[in-house]
Amino acid sequence: MGMKAMDHTAHEASAVHEGHQGGPAGASWSTAAKATLHCLTGCAVGEITGMAIGTALLWGNVPTMALAVGLAFLFGYSLTLFAVLRAGLDLKAAIKVALAADTVSIAVMELVDNGIIALTPGAMDAHLDEALFWGALLGGFAVAFVITTPLNKWMIGRGKGHAVVHAYH
Repeated sequence: MGMKAMDHTAHEASAVHEGHQGGPAGASWSTAAKATLHCLTGCAVGEITGMAIGTALLWGNVPTMALAVGLAFLFGYSLTLFAVLRAGLDLKAAIKVALAADTVSIAVMELVDNGIIALTPGAMDAHLDEALFWGALLGGFAVAFVITTPLNKWMIGRGKGHAVVHAYH
């Protein structure tokens, strides 16, 4: 099945799953929030792990952020990958679904979160035992959630993003 056909099938599955008929507002806010929380979970685990490792090893800002972003994508994709593998997809198909489902959401989340961290005075130089470190990191996640949820709602309503995963639930 081609990606376009898979997207359409996933959208229909999502519409049935959520009890609506699709259309311009095709996804509920609840569905969008759940999809965003799913992405945020993987991002948070990866980002916190990367920031903690880089900070503990006294790395500079650029390598620490690069590690954090890389791990955020890795953990974000992994959550979806494991879920669709459990649903019976082979590894190649599962990777395609994870990439289609999470790439935009994770990218926006990371851009917003890391932008907030970078723009918060002193946050890039804060240590693990400082409130500024955790405040900027967690505040960035909160803002990223608020910005990414409407994006996910829009994408799911059009059969994109996390709608691709709904076909396998």
